[in-house]
Amino acid sequence: MRTFELKRHQTFDRPLDEVFAFFAAAENLERITPPWLRFQIVSPLPIEMKVGARIEYRLRLHGIPVHWQSEITAWEPPYRFIDEQRRGPYRLWVHEHRFRAEGNRTHVEDTVVYAVPGGALVRNLFVSRELDKIFTYRYDVLERNVFPATATV
Repeated sequence: MRTFELKRHQTFDRPLDEVFAFFAAAENLERITPPWLRFQIVSPLPIEMKVGARIEYRLRLHGIPVHWQSEITAWEPPYRFIDEQRRGPYRLWVHEHRFRAEGNRTHVEDTVVYAVPGGALVRNLFVSRELDKIFTYRYDVLERNVFPATATV
C-alpha cells in the first residue's frame, strides 16, 4: 500500500493550554470543517477524549454520503494526539496533531499519513487537491474566527 503525507503548521498568539483545549474538544471539528462536506458528528457529545475513544461522523465527499469512524490512538495533553480512521473512505488515515509552546504562543502541526483506493492516480486526480482545500479552509477559520488577528502561517 502506497502512502502519502500531508503536513501543515500554524502559530497562534495564544497559550498552549488554550489552543490544545480547542482542538481536544471534538465538537469544534464541525466549526473548522468546510460546509460543502456537510460534516456532522454522530457520536453523543461531549466525547471524553482518551486513548480508545471512538468518534462517528457523517459527511459528503463529492456529493457521496460517507460514514467515518475515528479512534484516538495517542493522547498526550497538551502536546499531542493522534486520530486514526477505523471506517471511512481511505485505506489508511493517521492524523497526528502536535502542539508546542513558543513563549506565550503555540505552534500547531498537523501530519496526515494516508492511502487511497486507486493509489497515486486517484490521489493526484482527486484527493490531493481536496485535502489542500479542506486544510486551507480549516486554517483560515482558525486564523479569522477562532484565534483572530494572532495567527501566522
